[in-house]
Amino acid sequence: MKKRNLVLMAVITFLVVILLSSSIYVVAENEYASTVRFTKIMSTTDKAGIHFKVPFLDSVKVFPKAIMLYDIKPSEVLTSDKQNMTVDSYILWRVTDPKLYFQTLGSLPIAEQRLDALTYNALKNVMGTVNLLEIINEEQGSGREKIYDDITTNIRNLAVNYGIEVVDVKIKRFDLPEANEQAVYGRMISERHQIAEKYLADGEYESSIIRNDVDKQVNIIVSNAEANAAVLVAEGEQEYMKRLAQAYNTMDKQEFYEFVLALDALKASLEGSNKTVILGKDSPIARALMNE
Repeated sequence: MKKRNLVLMAVITFLVVILLSSSIYVVAENEYASTVRFTKIMSTTDKAGIHFKVPFLDSVKVFPKAIMLYDIKPSEVLTSDKQNMTVDSYILWRVTDPKLYFQTLGSLPIAEQRLDALTYNALKNVMGTVNLLEIINEEQGSGREKIYDDITTNIRNLAVNYGIEVVDVKIKRFDLPEANEQAVYGRMISERHQIAEKYLADGEYESSIIRNDVDKQVNIIVSNAEANAAVLVAEGEQEYMKRLAQAYNTMDKQEFYEFVLALDALKASLEGSNKTVILGKDSPIARALMNE
C-alpha cells in the first residue's frame, strides 16, 4: 500500500506539473501574445510577465511589437514618359492590431509577402505619375521627397487592413536599366552644354553692352578734352598775337623783329655741311654782312 501510494503521488505530481506548464506562458517586453482556441483568438496582451491559459485547449501565438525593417527586392517600374527605372527600397513597419494581423496574415513571412506586393503597387502607381527627369534632376530634391511621401501614404492606407502600421518607406536608390543609362547621361550632358552656352552668350552680350558704354564715355571725354584744348590754343595764340603787336608797335621794332626772323631762317638753312646761301642785294642780312 505504501509503495502504491508513492506511485500515485508521483503520477499526481507529474500531472500537476504538466497541467501547470500547459497553463502558464510568458510574454516578453517587445511582443504581443494571443491565446488561440482552435482557430479563434480568445485574448491578447502586450503586458510583460507570466500569464495563464486553458491547458491543452489554448495555444499561444506571439507577434513582434517592435518596429521591423523589411528590405524589399529591387523592382522595375515605368515612369509617366514610359522609361524603365529600377527602385531599391526598404520599409519600416510594426504590428498594431494582433488580432487582425493573425486573422488576415498569421505569420511574418506572409506579412512580408503582402508588404512586398503593396510596396510594388504603390511604386508603380506613384512613379507612373512623374517623368524620368523629375526623379533624376539633382536640383529638385523637394520633388523626390514628395514621391517618397506619396508612396508611404499609399502603403500605409492599405496596410491598416492587416493590423499593420507602416512607419516609413525609404528609397535607397533609383537606377536606370543599363540599356537606358548612356542615353540619359548623354541627354543630361547635352542639357548642361546648352545651359553653359546660354550663360556664355548672356555674358558676351552683357560684356558688349559694357564695352560699348565705356567706349562711348571715352569718346565723349576725349572729344570734350580736344575741344577745350583747341579753345585754349586759340586763346593762347590770340594773346600771343596781341602781346606781339604791343611789343612791336613802332616801325623800328617791326624791322628789328623781321630781321631776327630772317636770321632764324638763315640759321635753319645753314644746318649741315656744304651749304650755300644766295642773298639778294636788298636783303637786310646781306646789307648787315656787307656792313652797308
